[in-house]
Amino acid sequence: MSKIDEAKYILSSLGVPERQRNDLCCYTLLAMASIGENDLLRLIQSFGSRMWEEEKAVFLSRHKSLAELYSSRREMNKLPVKVNGMEFMFSQGQHNILQKSVLEEFAPRFIPASECLYIGDTAKRDLMKNDRLLNILGFNISVHDKMPDIILYDRGSNMLFFIECVTSSGAATPERIIEIEAMTENVSAGRIYITAFPDFRTFKRFSEFIAWETEIWIAEFPDHIIHMNGKKFLEAINEKP
Repeated sequence: MSKIDEAKYILSSLGVPERQRNDLCCYTLLAMASIGENDLLRLIQSFGSRMWEEEKAVFLSRHKSLAELYSSRREMNKLPVKVNGMEFMFSQGQHNILQKSVLEEFAPRFIPASECLYIGDTAKRDLMKNDRLLNILGFNISVHDKMPDIILYDRGSNMLFFIECVTSSGAATPERIIEIEAMTENVSAGRIYITAFPDFRTFKRFSEFIAWETEIWIAEFPDHIIHMNGKKFLEAINEKP
């Protein structure tokens, strides 16, 4: 076994992630083995001797492996969010921060009785998916279909809310509406399409691409909705005494 192979074996035994076991890391480790006395150095120098396993056990009892530390750090960086009374963990990122705002700011304000049927995550496509209710409602979903970021359902009004969260792409364009309509052709519930943005600046970048007859919510101004729907406005005027 070459010195590089020995170094890789040592790093693997200590729980170092694979990306940190490349040749450069191994050369660094070998170079370190010639410097002053420390804990880790004694372990490395024992490799190949009868003291290796004993020294390794002592070292690991006193230090967490890098893999454990990295995993713990990822858990600490996740975003907790409550969905249907249950807590889920979003991975970090602007897109998921916006999704969290939709669930915790938009939904309680405008559709407080709604329940979440689906929510994706940038690291896990189907973070939460209510297959039973989706099937009852008549969804025809294949593995190739691109679900909206969030689907909410209000049983009282029998309305579905398809929400696209946009930080860099994915607005409710006419093409996107057609895709969702095809996926829900057997669904009898009403449909409302919403595009959520983190701020007004992002909304302005996508405003010309958003389909008519849809709604817009901006997390920066959580108490307001922009209606891309003239019919609703006219109906409201005509209902006045």
